[in-house]
Amino acid sequence: MKLFANLLLFGCLHLASTDMPMRKSLLFPLETDTSYVELIPQRNLSMTSFTLCMRLATELATGNREIILFAYRTQNYDELNVWRESNGTYSLYLATSNVNNAVVFKLPELNAFQTHLCLTWESQFGLTAFYVDGRRSLRKVYNVGHKVTAGGRVILGQDADAFLGKFDKKQSFVGEITDVNMWNYVLPTAIIKDLHAGKYAPRGNVFDWETINMKVNGNASVICDRSVV
Repeated sequence: MKLFANLLLFGCLHLASTDMPMRKSLLFPLETDTSYVELIPQRNLSMTSFTLCMRLATELATGNREIILFAYRTQNYDELNVWRESNGTYSLYLATSNVNNAVVFKLPELNAFQTHLCLTWESQFGLTAFYVDGRRSLRKVYNVGHKVTAGGRVILGQDADAFLGKFDKKQSFVGEITDVNMWNYVLPTAIIKDLHAGKYAPRGNVFDWETINMKVNGNASVICDRSVV
């Protein structure tokens, strides 16, 4: 399965090197405790602010089902995790093993159609906000003065309760993820709206989806589509 996934990724890179526009997506077809994709950052994840954006589609966001959307784990902590919680809220956890130490938002539910989801946070005032299809939520204050530390690993599809281990299939992501980009600063609202609309915007300087390297595990796969220009 890993060889097959690597061949798919090679095919994406081959298409990208031709004149045919290409867009890659990650597909997580099954609820498992083995399927995940590790993203290799393009710079150190030591950050006092960030913007994280991605497009997601899943049919799991109903009822009492936790869904991990993004997981950055260091040796001792969930350094930066984004969740769809079992009660239907969406949350950010920074450097904590305490399930109560999160900032929580009520957002429109994810569904089978792609949702453009962004999250911004900055340390000086702790201002935190979600964006859903270009629309900003209210802002909340969370972890003033905090700094995200480097030295961990970023994965999609699973939540690691240990350093890249102890996965729970009932928390896994099932569906499709694409356009994962991250910046070590807060993007203006106008730029996030442009990202949602598919317009030109600065490429992520922590994760750039166009050039990102990744490691695919289990039943996860990389799917390549030719973009319409």
